[in-house]
Amino acid sequence: MTGISPHPFDEDTAADKVADGHYQTSVSDRWSAMTGNANGGYLVALTLRTLGEQITHPDPLSVATFFQRPGVPGPAELYTEVAREGRRLSTGEARLYQQGKELVRTVAHFGDLRSASGPEHAITAAPQLPPPEECVDPLAEATLGEMSIVEQVEYRTAEPVGFMHGSPSGVPRGEFWMRLRGDREPDLLSLAFLVDAAAPIVLELGETAAPTLELTTHLRDRPTSAWLACRVETRHVTKGFHEEDFEIWDATGRLVAQSRQLAMFA
Repeated sequence: MTGISPHPFDEDTAADKVADGHYQTSVSDRWSAMTGNANGGYLVALTLRTLGEQITHPDPLSVATFFQRPGVPGPAELYTEVAREGRRLSTGEARLYQQGKELVRTVAHFGDLRSASGPEHAITAAPQLPPPEECVDPLAEATLGEMSIVEQVEYRTAEPVGFMHGSPSGVPRGEFWMRLRGDREPDLLSLAFLVDAAAPIVLELGETAAPTLELTTHLRDRPTSAWLACRVETRHVTKGFHEEDFEIWDATGRLVAQSRQLAMFA
């Protein structure tokens, strides 16, 4: 019987062990952003998956990644270090290199969401969007350049997106549905990618690129739906630097991930 091919996300985030803490991998060309370089969220997932396989706790909870150089398609090396493994939390670090130069460094806390319990309180709610099948595919008539990532991710919006049609709204805020293409179920690793899988919302200000310097992601719960409701916003631009806040909610209205990144205008 012919085996089932792995989903591109799982294939492209895998690494082969060379020695303890040392792995060989490859940066795929299937996850390129607007610049043609590898999408930052994909590089987070590439480092986080290998790090997580070295840690006994199953769930990444807090992930901080520092971007130092762009990733390009081709061979790469990963180095991991487990700093601490405790009863409730474990901490580790992963570093990704190409041609001997460090591209990204990821530091993460891991725990077990299945055994977590405690009080819950939410001030905000999930985006109020029409069902995905009643929404617009914002990529249908957009000019995408070298963005191969859109071949792996689907998006749906209630209305056409301004900057994708040459008419930035001037308001850096958006709400939309998003999911991985194919039949892969979402999980915490894919959420760590998806928080950075949409175009920078500052494109609504007329900017053309916004490389990320640092991305911190909090993974709050395991998602229960393929389509995920997203909210993104930038509130402050200072001397060419800005934050981008991102939320992901599953179809049950539960917050499953949130992130903040510091980025700059290219």
